[in-house]
Amino acid sequence: MKRYRMMFGLMMTIALVALHAPRANANQCERIKDIKIADTEIKLAAVIDAGAFVPPTQGSNGSQPRPYARLPSFCRVAGVRHPTPDSNIGFEIWMPVSSWNGKLVGIGNGAWAGSVTYPAMIAPLSKGYATVASDSGHQGSPLDASFAAGHPERLVDFGSRGIHEMTVAAKEIIEAFYGRKTERSLFASCSTGGRQGLMEASRYPDDYDGISSMAPANPTVPLMVGSLWTSSATAKSPESQISPAAFDLVHKAAMESCDANDGVRDGIISAPDRCHFDPGSLQCKGVTNRLPSDSARCLTEPQVAALRAIYQGPHNPRTGESIIPGFEPGSEALLSIQTSGSGPIPPVLSYFRDLVFKNPRWEFRTFDYDENVSQALSLHSRQVDVAPASVADYLKGGRKLLISHGWADPLVPPLASVHFYDALTTATGTSAGENARLYMVPGMGHCTGGDGPFLFDAISTIDEWVATGRAPDRIVVSNPPSAAARTRPICPYPKEAVYAGTGSTDDEKNFRCEAVTH
Repeated sequence: MKRYRMMFGLMMTIALVALHAPRANANQCERIKDIKIADTEIKLAAVIDAGAFVPPTQGSNGSQPRPYARLPSFCRVAGVRHPTPDSNIGFEIWMPVSSWNGKLVGIGNGAWAGSVTYPAMIAPLSKGYATVASDSGHQGSPLDASFAAGHPERLVDFGSRGIHEMTVAAKEIIEAFYGRKTERSLFASCSTGGRQGLMEASRYPDDYDGISSMAPANPTVPLMVGSLWTSSATAKSPESQISPAAFDLVHKAAMESCDANDGVRDGIISAPDRCHFDPGSLQCKGVTNRLPSDSARCLTEPQVAALRAIYQGPHNPRTGESIIPGFEPGSEALLSIQTSGSGPIPPVLSYFRDLVFKNPRWEFRTFDYDENVSQALSLHSRQVDVAPASVADYLKGGRKLLISHGWADPLVPPLASVHFYDALTTATGTSAGENARLYMVPGMGHCTGGDGPFLFDAISTIDEWVATGRAPDRIVVSNPPSAAARTRPICPYPKEAVYAGTGSTDDEKNFRCEAVTH
């Protein structure tokens, strides 16, 4: 009899949980079109059946993306926010029809934004979160900054206001749909999205309880200068250009020189800050300013000079002051992203041409790394850059900030995040270690890829940190399923993963996080 009573009690508990689990239907979703939210137009509110969502066609080729087959049924709400007469902040909110976990995840953008980041909404929705994303105030190519030319409010929307506005709308709509408020709000994104996360912490600390900011493209204006410097280094002459094969040569030489600096030879430069590789070791003997017959075997003198400039990063020619750090040894295999053309990559070219100089015929070789840097900073830094000390209030409230960055990032210099975190620690003291941590990922490129394992669940990690108050002492990263199985721990900076001396170096259990004396 006791056994039956226990079984009956368990069944009743399950029934009560199911009864109180957030569920909704098509009518509840469609009624969202009728609710009144200040400065907001609701364009669409409809239930999407499980596996039936097809994102709007993006781009000019007319191709239709395949349905997101693994998505559960959800209420899709699309709208536009108008906080100023010149603001048009498009957003979408996806809310699970059943089994909502009571939480919200905000998603950011890449480059100059211009569309809702649909692929990044898949993971949180699939885990039971409501999720929201935005175009950050304009529709267009993420490579094009001209949307803000003559429209200063749209630059503000891109820089800081757009993510805040979408978050405010999301919380109101979620409450209207489920009949209760969001219990916990999280933000997780990379690159421009990582910067947007830092900006949320800086300008709108009440929006999110926890933020995962990966490879934050911050400070944006110096980052634009640094990218211009990188592409200019290889565009000075035909002899300074570096082919993908030549970059591969340099990458292999850097790996040979520095792979074992962490005590393990494993095809990953885990400690690039202790790597003293000089590309001059690859200079062709007897060759100065002409291309060698086989550029995959050695480098010209101008190529060596270009690489040294890329590693060093831009400096003010008058004061010698660093503008932003350069790129690290180990990033060479991916650096051709920035140097494959005859000038700056499109988002950088558009920024200087359309927003700084407002000249369609602007010539990048005329850029002055003293006067023009000051000009760009005075025009736009306040709108798009995040100062470390400005995050202090966010952390003092007990909110959590998880910053991560790949050491082999070829687009955003990894040391930019290290310097940000160092300055944040100085500004906030002990709250930095308790409520903010930095995790550097050896071998990882920009947001993904690279020589080392890099995959981890940023949403679950920041969610657990917020829920328990315990910062992760290590985060396990892994290879993608298509690659050989390998796991490693990434450690709270300045600690590093140190091999224990026994067991497979492909198993994270054989590494411990330790402070390493440089």
